[in-house]
Amino acid sequence: MSRPRLIGWLLALVTLLVYLPVCRYQFVVYDDNDYVTENHVIQQGLTWTGIKWAFTTWHASNWHPLTWLSHMLDCELFGLSPGPHHLVNVAFHVVNVVLLFTLLLRLTHALWPAAFVAALFAWHPLHVESVAWIAERKDVLSTCFAFLTLLAYSSYAQKRSSVEGQVSKAVPALDPRLSTLDYFLALVCFALGLLAKPMLVTLPFVMLLLDYWPLQRLSTLNPQPSTLLRLVLEKWPFFLLTAGACLVTYLAQSQRGGSAVVSLEHISLPYRLSNAATSYGRYLLKALWPVDLAVFYPMSEDVVHVRITGAVTALALAAVSWLAWRQRRSCPYLLVGWFWFLGTLVPVIGLVQVGSAALADRYTYFPLVGPFITLAFGARDLIRHFRLPQTAAATVAALLLAVCLLLTANQQRYWRDSESLFAHAVAVTTDNAFALNNLGVALEEKGRPEEAIARYREALRIAPELIQAQYNLGNLLDKLGRPEEARAELHRAVLLDPSQPYIHNTLGAVLVKLGRYDEARGEFIEAERLDPHYSWAPFNLGDMYLKQGRDAEAIEEFRRALRLDPDNYQILASVAHVLAASENPQVRDGRTALALAIKADALTGSNQPVVLDVLGMACAEVGRFDEAQQAARRALDLATAAKMKKLDPLRQRLQLYQNHQPWRESFLATNAPPKEVPKT
Repeated sequence: MSRPRLIGWLLALVTLLVYLPVCRYQFVVYDDNDYVTENHVIQQGLTWTGIKWAFTTWHASNWHPLTWLSHMLDCELFGLSPGPHHLVNVAFHVVNVVLLFTLLLRLTHALWPAAFVAALFAWHPLHVESVAWIAERKDVLSTCFAFLTLLAYSSYAQKRSSVEGQVSKAVPALDPRLSTLDYFLALVCFALGLLAKPMLVTLPFVMLLLDYWPLQRLSTLNPQPSTLLRLVLEKWPFFLLTAGACLVTYLAQSQRGGSAVVSLEHISLPYRLSNAATSYGRYLLKALWPVDLAVFYPMSEDVVHVRITGAVTALALAAVSWLAWRQRRSCPYLLVGWFWFLGTLVPVIGLVQVGSAALADRYTYFPLVGPFITLAFGARDLIRHFRLPQTAAATVAALLLAVCLLLTANQQRYWRDSESLFAHAVAVTTDNAFALNNLGVALEEKGRPEEAIARYREALRIAPELIQAQYNLGNLLDKLGRPEEARAELHRAVLLDPSQPYIHNTLGAVLVKLGRYDEARGEFIEAERLDPHYSWAPFNLGDMYLKQGRDAEAIEEFRRALRLDPDNYQILASVAHVLAASENPQVRDGRTALALAIKADALTGSNQPVVLDVLGMACAEVGRFDEAQQAARRALDLATAAKMKKLDPLRQRLQLYQNHQPWRESFLATNAPPKEVPKT
């Protein structure tokens, strides 16, 4: 086996081994719900409906259809088991390491510097976030296509130079049509990369940097404006794709209801410029000293400090840029690596502020390749200039990489579950209301509600305007059977942001529990006015009518909810429950109930006890008592395994089915038995 191939295999193997523990980790409550765990379209796997959705949706305030398709394929193959989803991320990272090594080796023919850059990329702890976070599939996937783009482009450029007789005499003259094929492959890979994550919009500028060094299509000694213009015009299709991706991304992130793009009224332009400069400096510091890494870094409230720090950092950045320009002839890799870093971070540096984070580790996944190149090739030249012993240099490099491996292995541990992830973020940052809120969600999911309430209240103490913490607090109080307290908290949430339909809807559901039906109806109507496609508003309005004995109106609202969201398994199961079990014979419709229950069961993979319970009711209503017993037993087994409480009603229903009797209940508020309210 040749030395480069052996090194490539070693890089891949060590990277796989160091990241293999993430395959035992769970989904987290931050973005994984939008991308997988609560995304019913994704969970259905690859379907024509899902493929159409992927290309037309702006869900999660992004347009990245290839990423959606990737998650759909995971669910098609692995269901909702988090381990394989993690493993796919790791596999893409391993592939990216090998692609980067191959790219640099092809461009520079410098084996050890190329291997060192690839190893730093593979094992740097700043990259753990991109690999260990399932929702960041878009990072590893888009970077894979970025490296494929640059590989195809380098092949095109080298063949083109050979044909024109400009550079490499080692490459024989080739048919120009072969270089055209490479150009087309580069363009296709670039388009696919943008479909995975539009952060790649700066890739055409990276190509221009590579034209300068190491491709040397633009003379490092005497660059001609005409040559530069020709190289820019050569890439016009890439720049056209960049412009389109920028437009679509801005539309996706500024859509109504997404609210991802923060207005200048909330974060001023001077603050953004200062924070952008500061973030560049913080990224470099974290690359050099990767400690206290967190999933979320809050923006500082100290405006004066941010502006002073930003001004100082901007001067330092300008000085390094000037030095890189001055050394462009003797050290062209310094200019290329530095401007690779500066340029590829522009889309996420905060000039167009998305969300409330000051910076994010995941944004360094592709940009840090630039500083790694500068470090590796700079070290090579220093070793040559001072004639340092090769053994000493290799020892230092090995120690540095060993430290990276240890830090990466340690950083991964915080991603094992949501509680660990956000508890660590709270510990290593200051006044992190966002992390506190998500820690509350994690504790709530683990059945520790009082601890969750404490975290929500602490988050609101730090950031009283944090709408999600306010909503989560009210919603949890409602679940705990404290509707009056919940109403007060949800009312504050409405005052904070009256434009969110889900808050009005939840407040309406709480008002129903308090018997304040007129007020509740007003909240449901407002929720539907804000979003005519929001299916929970008519569903909960129908549920309220049912409690009032207005059965005909209730059924009409249920039908409206199903028309709006025909694949919502919770609504399907709830409506089937009413149609199968209502004491009112004018409401019961066993055949429709069975059809709805079968669909809900199919959507959930026959793994939801509540859905299977409803399926049993529907089967019993149409006289299929054997199937009703099977569904009830399956529901009982799953509920027992999940340690669910209040299993006696399930056992009672099973006994009825064994006696060939259907289940009946009243849904009137005055005498309806307590039942789980669907999550909104």
